Amino acid sequence: MKKIITMTLLLLSSLSSYATDYQEDKHYVKVEGIAATGAEVREYFSFYCPHCYRAEPLMASVKKNLPEGVSFVRNHVDFLRSASHKMQALLTKALVTAQVLEVEESQVAAIFKYIHEHRAVFTSQRDVRNVFVINGVDGDKFDQTIASDEVKTKAASMHNHQETLSKSGGITAVPAVIINGKYRLITTSLDKSNPEQDYHNLVKYLLSLD
Repeated sequence: MKKIITMTLLLLSSLSSYATDYQEDKHYVKVEGIAATGAEVREYFSFYCPHCYRAEPLMASVKKNLPEGVSFVRNHVDFLRSASHKMQALLTKALVTAQVLEVEESQVAAIFKYIHEHRAVFTSQRDVRNVFVINGVDGDKFDQTIASDEVKTKAASMHNHQETLSKSGGITAVPAVIINGKYRLITTSLDKSNPEQDYHNLVKYLLSLD
């Protein structure tokens, strides 16, 4: 019991120290318009964004180190000018399809590699289907899932999140990470001597706010 109390006090002490280090408008900004249903870290990203691809190892580390009960959610966007809106919307549905089929990590990695390493171009749903099949998903199951009402509804929800935050200025570029629908991280002020650890600390601090 004494050990548990000591660990709890250390955690509270560390969060208190974060509060003196992190400042609104320097390390994070408040955003409006999205009500999270629970504790979450939501990454707004695009498969077409090279910065998002390079951020994948960091996002994997963030997801791995989240406190119990906090979810990590990927939210694909379709506002990049470097690709057609039609294909971006299709890749949103592809992400949701991977989530529904419980193959998110493998398919996200495959789509990123298809675009940024193989320099290939998606031109149709058949191209996306081929990537899923090559990476172990049954083709018929892909067809049924991507056409389902569940995928359409969840993809529409992602788009609505994006539109709401875009209109309010909550996100203007990707990748953008929003904590609990309220706080967007600013990465330019991270500790340059250990930016990854500082990123983790900032996430945990923002999760502790009301």
